[in-house]
Amino acid sequence: MSVYLEIKDLTHRFGGLQALTDISLTLEKGEIQGLIGPNGAGKTTVFNLVSGFYVPSEGEILVGGKRINGLKPHEIAAMKIGRTFQNIRLWNEMTVLDNIRISRHYQLGYNAADVFFHTKRYREREAKITERAEELLEIFNLSDMAYEYPKNLPYGIQRRVEIVRALSLEPELLMLDEPAAGLSTRDVGELIDYIKWIHEKFNLTIWMIEHQMEVIMTLCRKIQVIDFGREIAQGNPDEIRSNPEVIKAYLGDGTI
Repeated sequence: MSVYLEIKDLTHRFGGLQALTDISLTLEKGEIQGLIGPNGAGKTTVFNLVSGFYVPSEGEILVGGKRINGLKPHEIAAMKIGRTFQNIRLWNEMTVLDNIRISRHYQLGYNAADVFFHTKRYREREAKITERAEELLEIFNLSDMAYEYPKNLPYGIQRRVEIVRALSLEPELLMLDEPAAGLSTRDVGELIDYIKWIHEKFNLTIWMIEHQMEVIMTLCRKIQVIDFGREIAQGNPDEIRSNPEVIKAYLGDGTI
């Protein structure tokens, strides 16, 4: 497999607070890799740096060998990188269909004049985006909910809609930030099967943050662990389970 994402000595500061120190990793195309650590370890900060919400204080982020430090979130999304968030960020006053449609705004290909005059370009682009959104909802068995508002849907379905919205960008890399957060035991099992399915169907590279160890240990062959903004371990699930530094970071003693 070829390297898709490479992070080199990533360091980030918020004013005088050192949030991350010398984080490095390699994510190979087609794999599912995990990023774990206790609350406040800096995991979401890493995701926010890679997706352009923050600019690193030091270090490099490379996608396909291209340095992306300083690019805006929409520019990074255009590089076929999609993500979800720890706290669901759906537009609750828009329908499920519109939530999927609006995620493709960077691909519109028309301007304000096209909108005002309802030009052929505007109509064709809107029709194409709607058609693709409807296709995705059908693939994920969400067609019956196309005109529902997310706030009226069960939490597990909202999580699924958020993942579909990320997939509407047609990403090569899908970044999942705690996709199992708030889910029941039954929903967690379904989520594992769901992620396996989308990984295979869409030929994705997946990088995920997760506190549910069942999800991480089942899906990921490679796991990186950070604590207080520093890497403390990296390896396969068996290596992570038995690593003394990881056990100490999570539990003080005992096992994961």
